[in-house]
Amino acid sequence: MPLNATVEAVTRRIRERSAPERSAYLQRLQAMAQRPPGAQRLGCANVAHAFAGLPGNDKLRIVAERAPNIGIVTAYNDVLSAHAPLQHYPDLIKDEARRHGATAQVAGGVPAMCDGVTQGTPGMELSLFSRDVIAMATAVSLSHDVFDSALLLGVCDKIVPGLLIGALQFGHLPTVFVPAGPMTSGLSNSAKAKVREQAAQGLVGRGELLAAESAAYHSEGTCTFYGTANSNQMLLEAMGLHVPGTAFVNPGQALRQELTREAARTVLAPRCAPIGRVVDERAIVNAMAALLATGGSTNHLIHWVAVARAAGIHIDWDDFSELSAVVPLLSRVYPNGSADVNQFQAAGGPGYVIRELLDAGLMHDDVLTVRPGGIREFTRVPQGDADHRLHWLDIGASRDDSVLRPATAPFSATGGLRLLHGNLGRSVIKVSAVPEDRHVIEAPARVFDSQAALQEAFQAGALDRDVVCVVRWQGPRANGMPELHKLTPPLAVLQGKGFKVALVTDGRMSGASGKVPAAIHVSPEASAGGPLARVQDGDMVRLDAVTGTLDVLVDAAEWQARAPAQMPAAQSEDNAFGFGRELFAGFRRNALSAEEGAGSWQ
Repeated sequence: MPLNATVEAVTRRIRERSAPERSAYLQRLQAMAQRPPGAQRLGCANVAHAFAGLPGNDKLRIVAERAPNIGIVTAYNDVLSAHAPLQHYPDLIKDEARRHGATAQVAGGVPAMCDGVTQGTPGMELSLFSRDVIAMATAVSLSHDVFDSALLLGVCDKIVPGLLIGALQFGHLPTVFVPAGPMTSGLSNSAKAKVREQAAQGLVGRGELLAAESAAYHSEGTCTFYGTANSNQMLLEAMGLHVPGTAFVNPGQALRQELTREAARTVLAPRCAPIGRVVDERAIVNAMAALLATGGSTNHLIHWVAVARAAGIHIDWDDFSELSAVVPLLSRVYPNGSADVNQFQAAGGPGYVIRELLDAGLMHDDVLTVRPGGIREFTRVPQGDADHRLHWLDIGASRDDSVLRPATAPFSATGGLRLLHGNLGRSVIKVSAVPEDRHVIEAPARVFDSQAALQEAFQAGALDRDVVCVVRWQGPRANGMPELHKLTPPLAVLQGKGFKVALVTDGRMSGASGKVPAAIHVSPEASAGGPLARVQDGDMVRLDAVTGTLDVLVDAAEWQARAPAQMPAAQSEDNAFGFGRELFAGFRRNALSAEEGAGSWQ
């Protein structure tokens, strides 16, 4: 199948737009690659320091035998269930490296916070910028410059984008990502959401709510809904940065352990391409297509913009929008459906999606990956035999067409994400979970300065009507752009009562908006003088996901004459102090807009 004309045009536009910076990036990469390998490029004192703590045999391999040395960057901690399995991965990797005459060292650790723990708390205001901290920590780890390749251990929301941004500063190194897989299925996501809505109405107490949450989040592994963490894994598969089929194998399985060993074998292989060359314009477009085909997290309209910039590539929301018009929705995974990621994997998983997109001409086939067989290797599923040897099988047809469908019979002819623009700015909406009769909402605005204020109004019964809730001062410069997941239950309750309800915010929601229409990431944000600062209670707001518009229906002259509101002084003061927020003042001050990736380092 020839490449789809729109995919080809978007890729060409990205390449032309990015040409000067991408060329400069590749020149720097080439200069780094031409240096002597590993320890040979350092002075004797540097080498002695770098390997002083190694066992004698490993030291001999590196210094005398000039064996390859793998740098391990790990996001292990045991607060994140998804990252707890990573604790013993370095030992596996070191053992496997020795079996192949190589060595491995833990180059460094990066912080990894859990949004599920910090939801609705001040700590959540560090979440988005933790991505940049992780990128910096990855760069610090690899700056020892004694490595011939790298393995990056991480799974969740900001962690993978941060690791990737950091690794791209060392684009000359072959690099493979090593995930841990999802937890086994517990209480279904839909059942959990129902209990949350009951709690929001006061129908169940803390005990019942905690029991439901604990039944849903119950063991090691990634949360089983298709949020940012699991979208990360889908995108890494689509970019060819994993061992093929690694994403959604549960922790604790023998296959999981062997796939981790295979990551070491892969990065040591002579034909493993440097990450800076793997991540080119075509790979970025492949990731975008995979995101759209699976109705993935809207956070990646921020994160992958930043990732692309780290490789000298410029993408924007128009690129996502044009691709969304031709990339069909192939999967239904919560919040876009009732299935979880384990059911997604059982139905065919990432390999099925990649194969369908390739065969439909909606992904680039001619790309580099970490494997010699290219992206087609990622259309198969791994299996282990009795001797723990790996082989890969053809996936075949979908094993559950309520979860995965072919490109010839998709759930929707277009992707799950839409761009909105109008006199309220530019924003994105995840429509794949929103009923079609809710794709257009026109209702009076109720303006809030925080998600807590909206919750208070809901509890007081002040929102029992058709309403567009505008929650502002939630962008990167205002307070670090936290996710506003606490808004989902009350808004879902209002919608369930039959009211026309929508959310408009310069904050983030990922997939947590569920069935409620939510125009998120509004840019420019209110703190940067964006239009949300002019909205007043009672203004009619129209969110139209069909035409792709987001407007306040106010006379143009009156609208222009309005002076923008200012963030309340007390709120601005509160955003700046406590929970380490003081240390992030420079991040907030220097952050780019959401559409530019919200980065603080460009």
